[in-house]
Amino acid sequence: MSNNPHTGSRIDDFLQEEGLDEECTAIAIKRVIARQLTEEMERQHLSKTEMAKLMQTSRAQLDRLLDPKKTGVSIETITRAASVVGRQLRIELV
Repeated sequence: MSNNPHTGSRIDDFLQEEGLDEECTAIAIKRVIARQLTEEMERQHLSKTEMAKLMQTSRAQLDRLLDPKKTGVSIETITRAASVVGRQLRIELV
């Protein structure tokens, strides 16, 4: 039998015990947003350069927005990107 204290526990419990729950949640949310924006850009045939220009930002800033691991992007930037592709950002506390 295993001596692992986490055997049989839920992943949520493990992440909370390790202090990783908030970081993992932020990355998961960012991954969804980045995927949705990327899919919408592809659907509209928008290159990153064109998207950055329409957002009135730099290509480097857009790359940070589309990188799922970089969670420190402002709500304003995400909202602007959503608007450019004809979408809205909705945030909900649950």
